[in-house]
Amino acid sequence: MEVNGRTVVLCSCEGTMPLDAAALGKALGTAPPRIHHQLCRAERDRLAAAASGGGPILVACTQERAVFEETVEEAGGDPDLIQLVNIRERAGWSAEVGSATPKIAALLAEATLPLPGTPLVGLKSEGVALVYGRDETAVEAARQLADKLDVTVLLSRPGEVVPPRATDFPILRGTIRAAKGYLGAFELVVDDYAVPAPSSRRHLDFGPPRNGASSRCDVIIDLTGGTPLFPADHKRDGYLRADPNSPAAVQALLFKAADLVGEFDKPRYVDYRADLCAHSRNRRTGCTRCLEVCPTGAITPNGDHVALDPFVCAGCGSCHAVCPTGAASYALPPADAILERLRVLLSTYHQAGGKDAVLLVHEGEHGLPLLDLLARVGDGLPARVLPVAVNEVTQLGIEFFASALAYGAAEVRVVTAKRSRSDRAALAHVLGLAETVASGLGYGSGRCGLLEADDPDELAFLLAGLTRRPGVAAKSFLPMGDKRALMKLSLRQMHAAAPAPVPVLPLTPGAVFGGLDINVDGCTLCLACVQVCPTGALSDNPEKPQLSFTEDACVQCGLCKNTCPEKVISLVPRLDFTDAARTPRVVKEEEPAHCITCGKAFGTKSTVERIVAKLQGQHWMYAGGAAALGANPIDRIRMCADCRVVAQASHTLDPYAGPARPRPRTAEDYE
Repeated sequence: MEVNGRTVVLCSCEGTMPLDAAALGKALGTAPPRIHHQLCRAERDRLAAAASGGGPILVACTQERAVFEETVEEAGGDPDLIQLVNIRERAGWSAEVGSATPKIAALLAEATLPLPGTPLVGLKSEGVALVYGRDETAVEAARQLADKLDVTVLLSRPGEVVPPRATDFPILRGTIRAAKGYLGAFELVVDDYAVPAPSSRRHLDFGPPRNGASSRCDVIIDLTGGTPLFPADHKRDGYLRADPNSPAAVQALLFKAADLVGEFDKPRYVDYRADLCAHSRNRRTGCTRCLEVCPTGAITPNGDHVALDPFVCAGCGSCHAVCPTGAASYALPPADAILERLRVLLSTYHQAGGKDAVLLVHEGEHGLPLLDLLARVGDGLPARVLPVAVNEVTQLGIEFFASALAYGAAEVRVVTAKRSRSDRAALAHVLGLAETVASGLGYGSGRCGLLEADDPDELAFLLAGLTRRPGVAAKSFLPMGDKRALMKLSLRQMHAAAPAPVPVLPLTPGAVFGGLDINVDGCTLCLACVQVCPTGALSDNPEKPQLSFTEDACVQCGLCKNTCPEKVISLVPRLDFTDAARTPRVVKEEEPAHCITCGKAFGTKSTVERIVAKLQGQHWMYAGGAAALGANPIDRIRMCADCRVVAQASHTLDPYAGPARPRPRTAEDYE
C-alpha cells in the first residue's frame, strides 16, 4: 500500500491487533493492504522486498526499530528513508479496537507526512567540571569522576572535612553568588573564596577568604541541596543537581556527568525575528509577554527588541505561545507543520467515518509512558481519542486549538503531570483564550482543557469521564503563512464553522487581538503613535494630516498608548471577525496648516494654533512686536520651516529684553 508516495507496511503483531485491510484501504484511498503478522521475525524478507525499491517506507511498529533498520540496510535500502509509526499502543491494543479503523487510518496518513528539519546549535565541553557541595559527599563524587573529568571541588560553608591523603584535585571553599552560562560556557562569581592550607591535619583549614572571585567551567554538579543556581534548573544544559542525601540520585547524576565531554548538537528551538518584535520603541516599553513566561531566562531586553540566547533556551515554547507578532516562532516543528498534521489526521478520521474526535496532546517524556502502560495493562485508548505528540505542551498557541476545532475536533485535551516541573503560565493563558473564544462562538465551554494524570489508571478514569459532545462541521483549509497569519486564519475558520458566530467577541485584558479607543477630540495628530507601531496597525497619509487604524494588524502591545503625549489612547481587547477589521479606518483627519508667508502646507492647523495659544502672552519671547509680517515673533509659529528661518534672520531678538533672572542662591540663603 502506498500513501503520499510512501510504501506502508502493516503488521498485526502476531495477531494481537485485528486489522481490517479492506476498510483501511478504503479509508486511505488505496487498494487493501497486505497484513503481516511477524514482520520483525519470520516475515523480515517481506520488509526487505519492500525496501529493495529504494523508496521511502512507513512501518507501523516502533518497538523493533533496530531490526527494521538492519533489514532495510541489508536489502540495499537507505535506513534514513524508513519511518515508523505506533498504531499498536495508540489504537490496536484497545478494548474498542473493533471501531478503531478510522483512527488507525488517520494515524497512518499523518505519519506519511515529511518530517521538517530542525536547525542546530553546537555545544562543546572539554570536561572541566565543578563539584559544588558542603561536605565529604562532594569530595567522594569528585573522586569517582576524577579519571573522566577535570574536576574541582567547591565547598560552601563546610563543616569539618577530612583532608585527602593525596591532592588529586583541588578542594576549595566558597559560595557561588552569581552564575550564568550553559554546557561548556559557565561563568561563576564566588564569595568567601579560600584555599586550604597544605598542613591541614584533622580537618581542612582554609586560608583568608576573599569575595568576587571568578571562575569558568564546562559542567556544574550541584550537591549542596540548597537553592538552585538557575531558574528552571532541570532545563539548563550542563547543570546537574541532585539531593546529596539520596545516594541513588547522586550516582545517577555522576553517571550522566561522565558523558558530558565532547561536541553536542542542540536544536535551535525558536526562530526569532527582531524586526517583528513589539517589545519597545523610543525607550517606551510595549509587549513583555515572552519575558514574563520564559522559565530559563533565555530572553532578555535588548533595546527596542529582546535577545534570545539559543544556548540557554530549553525549548519549552512558551514564548511562541504568547508572542502576538510571530517574532518568536517555534521550530520543532514549525507551527504550520503541526497544523498540517492536524488537518491530515482529522480529515482522514472523518472521511473514514470517525465521529466526535478527541485530540489527546502529550509530550514524549510524560505522555508516551502513560499511553504505553494504558495499552499494556489497561483497556487502551478509546477509539475516538486521537493522540498527538508534541515536543512540549507549552509550545501550543491559540492557532493550534482554533485549528483543531475548525477541523472538526470535538475536544482538545492536554495531558500533563499533576506536579509538573515546567511553568505552565503560557499554556494556561492560551487555554483560557481558547475557552473564551469557543464559548463566545457557541461551541460551549469545556472544549479545551487539561488532563492531569500521573498513572495510566488515572488517565483512563479521566478519559472515561469525558462527556461525549459532537464536533462541528469541519472546515477544510491549508495552514499557510507565519505565526501571526496562522493565528488569524485559524480563528477566522473557527468563526466560519461556529454554531453561533458573532461579529465581535470581547476578550479579557492581555489578549493579543483588539482595537483602540482613541479620544478624537484630544488627538492632535502628532502621529507619535504611528512612529512606534511595530505592525503598521496605525498609519498616516503623506498627502494630508490623517490617522488611520487597521484593527486586524493590532497586537495590543500598548506602545501607542504609552507613547501618546496626550494620553488619549486606550486598548480594547476583542476579536472583530468582520471585513471592516481588515480595512484601514480613518480615525481623524484635518486640513493642514498653511504657511502665512508662502502658503505651503505643513503640520496640522489645530496643533499650530494650540502652540500659539500656549505661547502668546505667556512667554516674553512671544509677547509682541512690529506690525510687519514676521516681525511679531508669534507669527513664526504659523510659518513653514523655510520661512521661519528667513523671518528669524531678518529680525533681531534682544536677549536682554526678557524679565530679570532670579538671583542665584548662595549658602547664606540656608543659614
